[in-house]
Amino acid sequence: MIYKSPKKKTYKEICSFFNNIGLSLLVKEANTKDKAKNTVSTSITHKPDLTDLYRLYQFIIINKRTTILELGSGWSTLIFFIAMNSLKNKFGKDVKKLRRNNPFEIFVLENSKKYLDITKKRINFFKKKMNLKNCPKVNYSFSNVDMELYENKICTSFKKLPMCNPDFIYLDGPDQFNVKKDVNGISTRHLDMMPMSSDILKFEFFYTPGTLIICDGRSANALFLKSFLKRNWHHKYDQVNDQHIFYLKDPSLGKYNDLQLAFYKK
Repeated sequence: MIYKSPKKKTYKEICSFFNNIGLSLLVKEANTKDKAKNTVSTSITHKPDLTDLYRLYQFIIINKRTTILELGSGWSTLIFFIAMNSLKNKFGKDVKKLRRNNPFEIFVLENSKKYLDITKKRINFFKKKMNLKNCPKVNYSFSNVDMELYENKICTSFKKLPMCNPDFIYLDGPDQFNVKKDVNGISTRHLDMMPMSSDILKFEFFYTPGTLIICDGRSANALFLKSFLKRNWHHKYDQVNDQHIFYLKDPSLGKYNDLQLAFYKK
């Protein structure tokens, strides 16, 4: 089995999609010209990119992800919340048969308390606005990020990771300028440097076959991961959408993994 990719849609179709699932405010936010007139009543730094968010939503839905780990946070967190809410209400009984301790949960890891707070307020706003019930649990974690060495290569690392084993990881953080310490005088706190997170590598051998990793841009970091990942990963660079996608193609680990893989295809 290999993962499924979202079908290409026009911008008009994407706007219509979000309007139809109750996210008309998101569409309005994306298309407003004056950032001061945002409709979500939370301070923002970037408008939502509807094309990118539509793809993330579809990746979760069509591949039936059960547990999400997001490094960083933003509009993507809201989209993961809405997608997981849909899956939970549709497949809540089916997932009970799987050996998943955190079914339909989202783990958000941030190194900025400001943006973590914005993300929390945004999700609470839309949860109330859309009158959502039986919602997925969102686990918010804050951790500082240090410069460190991973197999003698300079990179960054969160001081603490959330306790979960995700089948979908979205790499869109941490902020490269909000890191502490140096390694041999080197830090990512420099305009000519780029994000270089090593966190995904540290528990690679816990991931179950079928796990998906998506890097939002961050090509240098994606190549760093590709160089050090040890297992049988299928890697694709989607140049149009500037996404690096990794899919774990290892043989099944046993009967529980068989059930999980069968659930993805159901």
